[in-house]
Amino acid sequence: MFGIGFPELLLIAVIALVVIGPKRLPDLAKALGRGFAEFRRATDELKQTFEEESRMARAKELRQKLLAEGKIPPPGTLNPYPPETNDIEVAAPARPETGAAPPDSGAGEGGESAATAKTQAGPPSGPESHHG
Repeated sequence: MFGIGFPELLLIAVIALVVIGPKRLPDLAKALGRGFAEFRRATDELKQTFEEESRMARAKELRQKLLAEGKIPPPGTLNPYPPETNDIEVAAPARPETGAAPPDSGAGEGGESAATAKTQAGPPSGPESHHG
């Protein structure tokens, strides 16, 4: 922590026990513990405040940059591209030509769909298909 090892801590504890006395040492240790906990809480809160301010400053800088580049409209202006006047249709993404059917098409083995496999198999072979 501060470059103090176990032997140094042991020496400090022995000196504190001799100087303060065994009756008041537990109370002093509790007070020191509370003080360190409060110090840690305050430093964590200060760090959090600095991080929040830094994040807000970066967001403000990014917003100013995007406004200057015209990538976002200024506040209070109308959208120059409202959805009802935008006539550009978005095309569905093209499927790669790999020979394999997409997983939701009901393909059987060899990339054939269930309907294609049924029509190529011929007439059904059941009791109703035999005449005679």
